[in-house]
Amino acid sequence: PRLRVTDLERKLGTRYTIDTVRALRRRHPHARFVWLMGADNLRQLPRWKDWAALVESIPIAVIDRPGFAPAALSGAPAHRYAGARLSPAAARSLADRAAPAWTFLYTRLNPLSATALRNHQI
Repeated sequence: PRLRVTDLERKLGTRYTIDTVRALRRRHPHARFVWLMGADNLRQLPRWKDWAALVESIPIAVIDRPGFAPAALSGAPAHRYAGARLSPAAARSLADRAAPAWTFLYTRLNPLSATALRNHQI
């Protein structure tokens, strides 16, 4: 897989994830995208704009975060889309799956805070 960090949302003028995903699909109709999100965001996903449309439009890989796995996996999105969940062993095929499809990836946890990093506190 190829990963690239960009300021794409600023360039696209999008604010919400669903709008960014839709814009990416229009720009790159043949690309196979997978949305990466931290476990902390899975639990609060129902607060996002058109969250169900997001889950139903792009495969999602949820990355474990310190202290968030139990809450993330017991939340509404995980329950609503339980039938679309792939095992970690099947995660390699996520980009080839039609949405809704998602997996929860347990990784070596890093306690660093992205917010603290952005604010140069670490």
